[in-house]
Parts: sequence; C-alpha cells; structure tokens
Amino acid sequence: MTGKQKNYIVLSVLLLLAMGGYAQELNCIVTINSTQVTTSDRGIFRDMKSAIEQFMNSRKWTNDAYKAHEKINCNMLITITKPSTTIGNFSASVQVQAARPVYNSNYSSLTFNFADRDWEFEYIESLPLEFNDNTYTTNLTSMLALYAYLIIGVDYDAFSELGGTPYFQKALAVVNNAQQANRPGWQPLSSNRSRYWIVENYNNGQMLEMRKASYSYHRLGLDTFDKDPDKSRDIILRVLREVKKVRDVNPTSILVVSFFDAKSKELANIFSTGNIQVRREAYDIITTIDPSNRVSYEKIVQD
Repeated sequence: MTGKQKNYIVLSVLLLLAMGGYAQELNCIVTINSTQVTTSDRGIFRDMKSAIEQFMNSRKWTNDAYKAHEKINCNMLITITKPSTTIGNFSASVQVQAARPVYNSNYSSLTFNFADRDWEFEYIESLPLEFNDNTYTTNLTSMLALYAYLIIGVDYDAFSELGGTPYFQKALAVVNNAQQANRPGWQPLSSNRSRYWIVENYNNGQMLEMRKASYSYHRLGLDTFDKDPDKSRDIILRVLREVKKVRDVNPTSILVVSFFDAKSKELANIFSTGNIQVRREAYDIITTIDPSNRVSYEKIVQD
C-alpha cells in the first residue's frame, strides 16, 4: 500500500467520523392506536409504526447539518378509525406535535399541535415507503413529508424570524402535487382545519405577522424568561396583541387556532404571576380569541 493510499484511507475515516457527529433533523416518536380495529394480525401495526418512524427519522429533509442533540422532538399519534374494507387500506385521524427546548432551562415548549382527521392511505407490510419531492407517489408518504416540512418550518421560525419559509414552500409543493390524488384533506373546499389550510396559512402573506410572532414569543420571550420574567411577559403580551390583530382580520385562520392549541397551558402559567395589569390585559386578549379554554385561564387574574 502506497503512502498516498494510506493518507486517502485515513482521510476517509476522519470524514466518516466527522459525519457521524451529525444526524437527520427529526426525532419522531410514532404511536399507532388500533383499538377500533378488529383483527387478529396486530403485527401490521407494529410494522407500520416502525416504517413511519424510519421514514421520518432517517430521511434528510434539509441541507443543514444537525448534531444529535439538535434534533427536533416530535410525535405522531395515529388512530386507525375504520377497519380496512380492502387489504392494505386504512382510515385514520392523526395528532401531530413538536416542541423546542427553552434556553437555560429543562423545559420544552410545544410549537406545533395539529389534529388531522382526514387520513386515508394504503399500507402493505414490509413494502418500503417511497417519496419524491417533485411528484405524488402515495398518500401516506405525501402526508408524512408534509408534516416533516411543517415541523421543521415551525422550528426554524421559532429560532429565526421567518426562517421556516423554505420548508413551508416545500410543504406547499407537496400539497400541489397531491391535488391529483382526489383524497380528503388536500383540497381548498375541505374544512378550514385541514392540512391544505394549515399549509396555505403558513405561505399566506397575510399571516406573516403570526410567523414573526412565533420568533418573538420563543426567542425574545421564552428564551430570556429566566433572566427577566417581567420583561419576557411584556414581550409575550405584545405578541398576543399582534395575534389578535391577525385574528381580527382573519377570524377563521387555522394558524391562530393552532397557536392556542399549542400554547394555552403555557400562557396560563406564564401570566399566573407578575404585574396584575399585564396579566389582566393578557387574560382579556386570550379569552377573546380562545374562549373555549377560559376556565384554564382563570388563574391568570387570580390574586
């Protein structure tokens, strides 16, 4: 073996070791709830869980280098709602959640919390899950890819202002490619709480203030909370004012609904102490926009 060959091998090993310090973007935990389905073959659901986790976690969704501790923690609860009428066909509802760590704490803040009740897909045990950004392949992989891009986009928005734009655009491309599928959830005429509309909102210029609010809320508010809680509450109160402006213009926006689905408990805790005037204004805004959780918010105005 020549010296040049030895140097090449050493360099290759060093590159592999360096690459080994980096990982894919997602740490997605998948749960399959199949209690509504009567079948003697439960193995298919274990296989389904494993295949979906592998698809989400082993695929490279961005061009950025992630270290293992930088992975985005997320989970998907897939509830099979109807027994398969034909082999390999399933209907389900899905709850998708993602969280980001808060600096200088052991706390993780929920950034995305969305319920998708229109999952129809085919799954054959042991068959690989295929996806291509440029074309529609299967309904299952299109739905999974869409949420991978949304989770990443939301995470980037929470760390840099409008940082998630490229990934929301990728999610929009998935929606556009899936129009040919004629499956529920992809069309604009569906419920305003569909995956079509959550993607539309993230790409809608009228919703930019909501996305900017995410950065202010997380990076300027939560990440500095340990140093100056009162200043952080003032920042988060300003965020709530901006959210209300967006909601007043777009009263049916799923992005506003999704914000409070993720933040209701956290907001109740943030404003349970501090300046009473700040707390009362926060309470008035929150309960106006999210009246269904009024009971949870009551502790904001309790002395």
